[in-house]
Amino acid sequence: MLLAVAGMPGESTPRPPEIRLEDVAQRAGVNFVHQNHPTREKYMIESVPGGVAAFDYNSDGLTDIFFTNGASVPSLEKDGPKYWNRLYRNDGGMKFSDVTAEAGVGGIGYSMGAAAADYDNDGNVDLFVAGVNRNILYHNLGNGKFEDVTGRAGIKSGMWSVAAGWFDYDNDGLLDLFVVNYLKWTPASDRFCGKRSIGLRIYCSPTYFDGQANTLYRNLGNGKFEDVSERAGISGHVGKGMSVAFADYDSDGWMDAFVSNDTEPNFLFHNKGNGTFEEVGLPAGVAFDGGGQAISSMGVDFRDYDNDGLPDLNITAIGKQTFPLFRNNGKGSFEDAGFPSGLSRLSVDVSGWCNGFVDLNNDGWKDLFTANSHVNDEIERLESTTYKQANSIFVNLGNGRFGDVSASAGAGFRTRRAHRGCAFADFNGDGKIDVVVASLGEPAELWENVSPGREHWIVIKLVGKKSNRDGIGASIRIGTQTNHMTTSVGYASSSHFGVHFGLGSLQKIETLSVKWPSGKIQVLRDVKADQVLKVVEQP
Repeated sequence: MLLAVAGMPGESTPRPPEIRLEDVAQRAGVNFVHQNHPTREKYMIESVPGGVAAFDYNSDGLTDIFFTNGASVPSLEKDGPKYWNRLYRNDGGMKFSDVTAEAGVGGIGYSMGAAAADYDNDGNVDLFVAGVNRNILYHNLGNGKFEDVTGRAGIKSGMWSVAAGWFDYDNDGLLDLFVVNYLKWTPASDRFCGKRSIGLRIYCSPTYFDGQANTLYRNLGNGKFEDVSERAGISGHVGKGMSVAFADYDSDGWMDAFVSNDTEPNFLFHNKGNGTFEEVGLPAGVAFDGGGQAISSMGVDFRDYDNDGLPDLNITAIGKQTFPLFRNNGKGSFEDAGFPSGLSRLSVDVSGWCNGFVDLNNDGWKDLFTANSHVNDEIERLESTTYKQANSIFVNLGNGRFGDVSASAGAGFRTRRAHRGCAFADFNGDGKIDVVVASLGEPAELWENVSPGREHWIVIKLVGKKSNRDGIGASIRIGTQTNHMTTSVGYASSSHFGVHFGLGSLQKIETLSVKWPSGKIQVLRDVKADQVLKVVEQP
């Protein structure tokens, strides 16, 4: 079946395979409601939480779901089970069970973001939780339980951390941790924002608070981490960080880091390969939007959307700012592709948080999913827009342009909520990417991909030989398509399920190549489509 596409006016628009999603959260047993504890005082922290992680915590081949959760305000304590972070075990058949208590991941404090990866190379996926003055590192014990190892691992708290991500910045085979910090804030330092004359109090703009530098922890390989932020050149750059994504954008063999900043210039940390980074956001063309303005950058994905072999950048922002799209020009810099791609026009009236380049219709082109909502729950009294918004699907038309197919994605897809974090995975093993989305004060959504097409697919699960067992940082090429293994996707969220490719009508892959973080290239030939393929690094 073909679908109607909202593309560029007056143009003949290609018609990709249909995308349809159905919210199955209730019948799947995912009954999570994010408790952000909204108050009359409108504390800043209430408006920005809601990270999600998708990962296989018990190594049964099924991707599970973890939600961060809030706490009482202003105490910032989880003083009841309703504030627990939640872990849902995938039981198969799109059914889930709440295993939070038995897994030991209820958490402490007002939690924000999540990042999943196997940091100690024992074959079990571990979990980092970022929060307001309290971060948690959970070591996966491999028996369905986690242990809080934050203190002895050397991970610090004390700042408002929103998000985090895992990458191997020094190519030593050990995953390092990048923590994204937001504002200098305490309940006592909050202030009144709004219009007293009409009794209107709103969440303050981040411009009223000082920003913070981010934190880089180097993995020492013995269960401990060292704060190398200053030595690596990270702590010298103060921003208002919201999320982080990684890619080797200049193909020099070293993973780089992009940090989205709220109302401040974005950071692009270029990895110099000697343990240090150079912040090049401005000369690379990604510090500001296409008009040269610092915007409310929130979620980010760093991935090749146009199949030219180079990772590109998409950022979500609030209404009127559009969702900037930066195309990698292969010369160490990026060009603004928002208007040429049609994405600027399509997103101008939308406020977005989480985002991901994922091939939802398996046609070989990565589409863009965004989880939407305005940040200000009183915005309707001030502007002609809405606080709660529906999510969006911008289908990749394969010609450098996107079309909005949200209206035809399913009857329930236009549900308006205060959406925040999201994660992507094939939760039911049918080869189609599903999406889980958190919402403030309302039920989470689990969007099962029920697209009717019969396009082919493959999911690659990488296994490093002795180190970096997740293969994070490895790049995979199939035909003209490239993708890389990363778990840092979207807003304060993490997607750890392998590397997915839509293959269209292709039933057999002639050549599949993996470039491992070591630089070694491994080639597989005549690979059948429609399977989850484990690729083990060869010596």
